[in-house]
Amino acid sequence: MPELPEVETVMRGLEKRLAGRRIKAARLNRPDIRFLVPPELPRLLTGARVTGFRRRGKFILMRLDNGWSLLIHLGMSGRMLIDGATAPHEHFVLETEDGGRIGFVDPRRFGILDLVRTEEEDNHRLLAAMGPEPLGNGFSAPVLAAALKGKATAIKLALLDQRIVAGIGNIYASEALFRAGIGPRRAAGKISRPRIEALVQAIRDTLKEAIAAGGSSLRDYVQPDGELGYFQHAWKVYGRAGQMCERCPGPPECGGIKAITQSGRSTFYCPRTQK
Repeated sequence: MPELPEVETVMRGLEKRLAGRRIKAARLNRPDIRFLVPPELPRLLTGARVTGFRRRGKFILMRLDNGWSLLIHLGMSGRMLIDGATAPHEHFVLETEDGGRIGFVDPRRFGILDLVRTEEEDNHRLLAAMGPEPLGNGFSAPVLAAALKGKATAIKLALLDQRIVAGIGNIYASEALFRAGIGPRRAAGKISRPRIEALVQAIRDTLKEAIAAGGSSLRDYVQPDGELGYFQHAWKVYGRAGQMCERCPGPPECGGIKAITQSGRSTFYCPRTQK
């Protein structure tokens, strides 16, 4: 599933192509994706001008001049294709007056399309309980420490909880924990304040670097223009089980990066340097 850097990259691509443009036509080819798409969606988008975009966690909000926002979630395999030809599994299409074409392609149909009044975005049922944005001013060591206080759950799983911090998924939780030197199984509520400060900085640095690289291309993810992200080449632990991490002297002193499963998700870490 695309995480914050991939969603941010997609949003920026859409903004570059759509901001200020008027929608000539909106066509819904299949309404039954993850949830039923509101039947009035094509009507409310057609003729409206796109005024801007906002990302909230792993969601994209496209704002219109008629007071509505289109909420988009890419799900497991969703892609937004800009100015491309018709593709298989294309469930939704936007056409602009200047000849632009945006297609929402989602083979597995776990994506989401919905409508929300722009002034009510933060009250949408899928956004209302979300935690702070990790790259925003509302995310800090005191805020994270308060959210983790008393929690016995593993810190890796806590970072995946969108109510604690928005937008972090499996890849970037593993990467940030490695940078902060924190073991993924450590109880979230027992991490010291200095280590939480290190974790907050590691989260910010990891996400910023990933966005600059266009995200990580894994399975279905590509940028809206069809280009691949390349942050996967900078992964320090994710997907690197058995390899030596950058801090380790190598065998026989250490056995390399380990892979474990936490709540059905793969976690990668260095047992020698993450405690």
